[in-house]
Amino acid sequence: MEKEPVVQVQDFRKTYGDFAAVDGISLEVYPGEIFGLLGPNGAGKTTTLESLEGLRQPDGGSLRILGMDPVRQFRRLRNRIGVQLQSSALPSNMTVREAMRFFCAYHGLPPRDDLLDRFGLGEKKKTQFRMLSLGQQRRLALALAIAHNPPVLFLDEPTAGLDVPARIELHDLMRQLQEGGVTIILATHDMAEAEKMASRVAILLQGKIAATGSPTQLTASGDALVKISVATESSCLAENRTGFPGVRRHQFKEGYALFFSNDPGPTVTAILDFLKVNQDRLVDLRVERPSLEERFLEITHLDRPRGG
Repeated sequence: MEKEPVVQVQDFRKTYGDFAAVDGISLEVYPGEIFGLLGPNGAGKTTTLESLEGLRQPDGGSLRILGMDPVRQFRRLRNRIGVQLQSSALPSNMTVREAMRFFCAYHGLPPRDDLLDRFGLGEKKKTQFRMLSLGQQRRLALALAIAHNPPVLFLDEPTAGLDVPARIELHDLMRQLQEGGVTIILATHDMAEAEKMASRVAILLQGKIAATGSPTQLTASGDALVKISVATESSCLAENRTGFPGVRRHQFKEGYALFFSNDPGPTVTAILDFLKVNQDRLVDLRVERPSLEERFLEITHLDRPRGG
């Protein structure tokens, strides 16, 4: 039996005067997904998130989270969703422990010091917010967002500005939440993050959905070429201009012959046959599909929706 969607957006519209910030989008998010909401600045991501969180009233269509209207049933919904904003509004002199007590009191719960320990903030309970590193601030924001065990979590650029270790740490926490059954709506500009973390993504452009699907589905479509990198013992491919099937571009760089193909299967087969004929030994072979970032750039530059 197919699971019911946790989030349902149907023909959602939000306008500001004559400007349509969101122009009739529809999407569904299912339990346990990390759903990426992608798009350039002004695409409608923030408006969509704020409307789903009950902060803005739609001008058309419908929004449902766990079957509830986020505006009309906000009081019921507030204990069922968690929100981590990109920039925190916590007072700079508020301590970590005070922040946790404040948020738990809002939800009618005792303080969750266990979360502070779990997120590596146990020794920072008496530290003021302004004295925390950016990574620690983001971990605190995530701990506060899930203190009441919400089944749905909204994350807005959760790793922006973090160094690599802090990003990996926060991604691990997100995976743990997903494995525990939490559904995550992730708004991000980081295509590598979306490709790594998201089960599915929707790309917003000028208030419309330009594409939706899993990262693999999106990168497998479109016109971007697969890169095939080949290193051999005698470098017989360095000057090859025979035109392997599917190859649109060829170059030789740092000991590797690089072939950009729209049909990688026949290309690889032809390359291996060529090496055999020329009695050259294969040292390294890599086949890399286009990244989500490359597909995103293709969509946002070439597939701009018209009208609206």
